[in-house]
Amino acid sequence: MKRFVLALLLAGCAAPLPDEPVGSLFDVYRDTDVQIASKALFEPEKYLGTWYEIARFPVPFERGCAGVMAEYGQGDAGQITVLNTCRNLDGTVRSTINGFAEVVGPGRLAVTFPTLPFGASDYWVLWTDDAYRTAVVGAPDGRSGWILNRDPTIPQDRLKAAREVLDFNGYDLTRLVNVPQGGAQ
Repeated sequence: MKRFVLALLLAGCAAPLPDEPVGSLFDVYRDTDVQIASKALFEPEKYLGTWYEIARFPVPFERGCAGVMAEYGQGDAGQITVLNTCRNLDGTVRSTINGFAEVVGPGRLAVTFPTLPFGASDYWVLWTDDAYRTAVVGAPDGRSGWILNRDPTIPQDRLKAAREVLDFNGYDLTRLVNVPQGGAQ
């Protein structure tokens, strides 16, 4: 997620969403003494497609973003293409960024955005439901975490399960922010 930082630091100048806490690049949202576990039986091909950001831990590069979407596709040589879209509350696109991910272990991806001067960042899929409709993503350093869903709305049972996964992996749920969909399409 470091790759987002430079391009979307500019988005940090944007107005926050109502009642949005704005984290710093150095905020840590999980107890790093708690061992974090990625999804051992992760199937990258099932992860491809569109995901809507349901909740996140505050990071400056997403300040003011609503209706956030991530689209993953099959790239060359086994890479996964990444397209992240940040929207305004009215649904208009504020910014996008393209990158790629490489699977570096079970449920573990290294994500790179070539337009940013950072190396690859850890992007660990901690959990998905069996049908890959809901996912929990985090990083060992605890500086990021997301609840993603295939639709802009998430059933309460899967939201509860996702929150439990974050809690199990040492995340401070009091700092988790719900993301308004703002006309996500």
